[in-house]
Amino acid sequence: MEPLPAGVDRDILEERIIFALTTIRATQGCTLHQALDVFAQRYEELRRDRPDDFHLSRDEYGRGFHS
Repeated sequence: MEPLPAGVDRDILEERIIFALTTIRATQGCTLHQALDVFAQRYEELRRDRPDDFHLSRDEYGRGFHS
């Protein structure tokens, strides 16, 4: 897997889910399903390594987003 651009982390932290998925698909050349898997993995890594950078709780994050 290619390294993700720094913008993906910013998009995840700012709850810009569609932008993050679009960038992941463009840089990884993957399907939407694969991009969702990459997003979920990176989200968990950021939650673990940078919990104070999130503005929303785990329960609030992505509320109302359906793929």
